[in-house]
Amino acid sequence: MNKVYLGENGPEVSPVIYSFWRAMEDPDGISYETIKSKLIACLELGITTFDHADSYGNYKVEELFGKALKEVSVKREDIVISTKCGINLVSEARPNYKIRHYDSSPEAIFKSVSQSLKNLQTDYIDILLLHHPDPLMDADETASALTQLVNKGTVKYVGVVDFTVHQHQLLQSRLSIPIITNHLEFNLLNTKPLTDGTIDFIKQQYSRPLAWAPLAGGKLLDDNDASTFNIRSTLKHIAANYKINEEQLAIAWLLKVGALPIVGTNSLKRIKNATTAVDIKLDRQDWFEIYFAATNTTKIN
Repeated sequence: MNKVYLGENGPEVSPVIYSFWRAMEDPDGISYETIKSKLIACLELGITTFDHADSYGNYKVEELFGKALKEVSVKREDIVISTKCGINLVSEARPNYKIRHYDSSPEAIFKSVSQSLKNLQTDYIDILLLHHPDPLMDADETASALTQLVNKGTVKYVGVVDFTVHQHQLLQSRLSIPIITNHLEFNLLNTKPLTDGTIDFIKQQYSRPLAWAPLAGGKLLDDNDASTFNIRSTLKHIAANYKINEEQLAIAWLLKVGALPIVGTNSLKRIKNATTAVDIKLDRQDWFEIYFAATNTTKIN
């Protein structure tokens, strides 16, 4: 796969991104071996951009990935590592947390980044994302912390996750560096980012949205779910015309908008499906037919 620019000034990323957020659901369990095997499989398929968060895998995945990366023959500069901070989960690994909560304070950001660098065994993080909107965020302080990390070189780019347009604008207004992306829940069962201004605003900033749960957590492909019958039927008949499967078509639909899918499946077959979707040239009319089937409308409001 040819790399694409995530923003006007970089970084270059693979058009399909692999996330380890579902590592705990791997049927073989979460381990160094399973993380390493996924890393190798992705690299062989041309996926060079990897999505992490400090909390993934009960705060274990980053460290396992860091160990695996040392054993795989790939140069650090040839891959892009994205990680997140700001969501604090109740866990035996974090006994001080009594409740899930959000923290975008400088202290929390610096602490999380320091630990992520140690876990990932790297000198820098390519993309640091604020993992969730924090209603207690002091935009000036958060922006200052992010700017310090970028100026120091320990973080190359910064982004956000599931921010509304106004939340995105607020933080950007305090930053001299660009927010490189917004990592959104975006799929055929959640097309709201297309109509609430989120996608438009991201593009206005000359950047691309990242789409997590591109297959709606598998619900989009569940033949037993009556609520998705209409969209599944449409995907099936259009996919047949392209001689592909519905999964590939759903990914191609996102790519047509300019969104980059973040694939979190533990199935190697599904990872392959996502990478092959990059080469699908989806017709404009087919794109709209899929959208109208997904939203039960005949127009975009």
